[in-house]
Amino acid sequence: MALIAFNAPCAARPFTLTTSRRTWAGRVLTGAGLALLPWMGYLAGTLPPSEAAAWVALDAAEAACLLVAGTRLMNGRSGHRAAAAAAAVLLVADAYVDVATAGPGSELLGAIAMAVGAELPLAALCGVLAARAVR
Repeated sequence: MALIAFNAPCAARPFTLTTSRRTWAGRVLTGAGLALLPWMGYLAGTLPPSEAAAWVALDAAEAACLLVAGTRLMNGRSGHRAAAAAAAVLLVADAYVDVATAGPGSELLGAIAMAVGAELPLAALCGVLAARAVR
């Protein structure tokens, strides 16, 4: 029993600032990808079928890219850069189309708030992760 305490069966990863940042970014991307899942259900239930198909497909592609990039980052695996780059492009396109197609008044304010508060900062994070060189 005493040997188990001194010789852990699993090798622990050393804590470094790089590992901490990677885990933090991975959790943010994974959380955002998971948050899109109920949002897609809401869109499918409230929009007309022709619009719902387009918006749900766009959000599904965003969610898939965010989940792939986030889980790869959290697990310390390579291959997150392509998914992060694709997510960044999709998020910017989503923000642009949301604002461009929003009606006047509160709908436009909501689209701008979502773009400035969520989609564009997340796209910036994805862009930084995609552009950062692998060490």
